[in-house]
Amino acid sequence: MSFIKKFIEQETINRRNFLLASAYGLGGAAAVGAFGPGAARAALTDPAVAWSYRNRTNPYWNEIVSGGEAFVESLGKPKEFLTHLINEGSSEKSLADVKALLAKTSGKLALAIDTNDAPNARPVVEAVAGAGGYVSTLWNKTDDLHPWNFGDNYVSHMSWSDEGPAEKTARILLDAMGGKGGVVHLGGIASNNPAIERLNGLKNALKDYPDAELLDAQPADWDTQKANQIMSSFLTRYGDEIKGVHCANDTIGYGVLEALRAEGIEDMPVVTYDGNPQAVDLVAQGKILATVFTNPHWGGGITAALAYHAAIGTFKPSDEPHEHREFYGPTVFITPKDAAEFKKNFIENVPTYDWKDFWGPSNGQIQYG
Repeated sequence: MSFIKKFIEQETINRRNFLLASAYGLGGAAAVGAFGPGAARAALTDPAVAWSYRNRTNPYWNEIVSGGEAFVESLGKPKEFLTHLINEGSSEKSLADVKALLAKTSGKLALAIDTNDAPNARPVVEAVAGAGGYVSTLWNKTDDLHPWNFGDNYVSHMSWSDEGPAEKTARILLDAMGGKGGVVHLGGIASNNPAIERLNGLKNALKDYPDAELLDAQPADWDTQKANQIMSSFLTRYGDEIKGVHCANDTIGYGVLEALRAEGIEDMPVVTYDGNPQAVDLVAQGKILATVFTNPHWGGGITAALAYHAAIGTFKPSDEPHEHREFYGPTVFITPKDAAEFKKNFIENVPTYDWKDFWGPSNGQIQYG
């Protein structure tokens, strides 16, 4: 478990050293509004490429950004060509950084972004479209915001259908508990689409297990250290009533496992999500029952590729069907029986992707309830 302690310590250092000021400043509104939404200008020549994300300490986001770097290298450029906008979980900083970069580049920008929470997606998209840039979003947006309402400038949105996979991991968890006892859930940021869907997946599974109950569900904000603290408080409050733990992602799971270890609990069933390398190792060891891989390397690269190729005119987004504008990414379940094979195929040997095969591994058009 030493890497879990190291991970928590690194997150603490990262937070302590974080500077609230953007590397590009907080100005930049002047570039916004030069072009109305949907009024795309001519194809851009050598636009800047940027990824806006939470931080790179998180293994999942490290893989996302590694995919973005692989994409820019496929263009014959150094990976340093990719501009990093690190928001540390702040939607306000996310938007301010985007506006500042639009001003710096005069709107010549291909942006890939997780807007941190769903409500922040609209102002980000409006800022980029208004400046004549191009943006592809990942994970978070509101259901009423659609790329096709912004002509070509809002290129695409990719998310994952998390409710079903989270329900499947919940069933694995509940079966390991013998179908009875108390479950606790540690979630992501409360307003995040994946956080909502992953908790709903657990609730759906519980309907078929009348002898099991959800004791508590708390947002851990995708954060290892916060998850560690919440799990410790759960153990204090519920004690032996807890028979299993449902985690919204792997990094939350690391904090949970460390809290359990501190109490001498080594056999508590735990499931997670994301398929990070450390989590896959823990699945192989039987310390995590299951995780779900969403191929962040491909997701990070193809999100940047879509924005860039739309910007330079390789394809015209408004000519594409809706399933190419809003689509699900791929998911792979990882359990102890297949963890070793998965590690060999996706971690030890990262596949080489064709970054012009925009929708190859995608999983259909996003559906709204």
